Amino acid sequence: MSVDESLRTRIEALVRAGTVRRKIAAVQLEAEIRRREEVMRQTFRRYVSPRLADKILEDAQLRDTLLSTADVRTHAVVLFADLRGFTSISERLEPHEVVPLLNEYFSLLTEITFRHDGTVFHMAGDCLMLGFGVPLEQPDSPQRAIRAAQEMLESFAELARSWKERYQIEAGLGIGINEGDVVAGNIGSTAYMNYTIIGDTVNIAARLCQRARAGEMLFSHALKQSLDAGGLDVGATHLPAMQLRGRSSPIDIYCVPTETRLQVAAVPVAI
Repeated sequence: MSVDESLRTRIEALVRAGTVRRKIAAVQLEAEIRRREEVMRQTFRRYVSPRLADKILEDAQLRDTLLSTADVRTHAVVLFADLRGFTSISERLEPHEVVPLLNEYFSLLTEITFRHDGTVFHMAGDCLMLGFGVPLEQPDSPQRAIRAAQEMLESFAELARSWKERYQIEAGLGIGINEGDVVAGNIGSTAYMNYTIIGDTVNIAARLCQRARAGEMLFSHALKQSLDAGGLDVGATHLPAMQLRGRSSPIDIYCVPTETRLQVAAVPVAI
């Protein structure tokens, strides 16, 4: 074999090897991209419904915004749900009995939240904070929030009856809902961050939940206006205005009780 032929053979071998390496690298890169997308999908599904998670992943700009530290001001409906009677439950039952009850409680409420395409922003103790219309805009977010709240109250009433049969305990669910502007973003430190929403709208929703008795949902005049505009009548009762600490004027509130309303003590809601 001549020198030219030998050189040509070596070059062709190198080209083939390079082609193989590029193909292997492309396959590895594609696998890594799929792996990262799955990790992101599972991350988003921790606090949004699978349907919303898929929409977020399809929108590169929205996805990057959620993963960044930038704050976004947006309009949303905020819902707080709080377990009534939890203190007495904790006193009567052993810790290993309380944990499964909380898991049942949170599983029920988060499943309902995801069915209505809501977002779970906070879960602590026996309190749940949800958002509708954030991080994805939802023109019908007030209706979604109200329907989710109604389903929660009805479904939890069945769970509470089950708890009473099994453990002879009384429990109820109180819900507060408000609508308005919020700031959404990743808040925390370099060691730990949490995507959440903050603002006066959130604080009022928490206070409404604090006031709601077991089997009740309370919501603000702002939400009532949106429901009226959308033609949804939930049979709400107009209550005396509620004065909040730090506010110069009281706010109008509305109540939707259920037939399963119980006289179970309410506890302050922490936010």
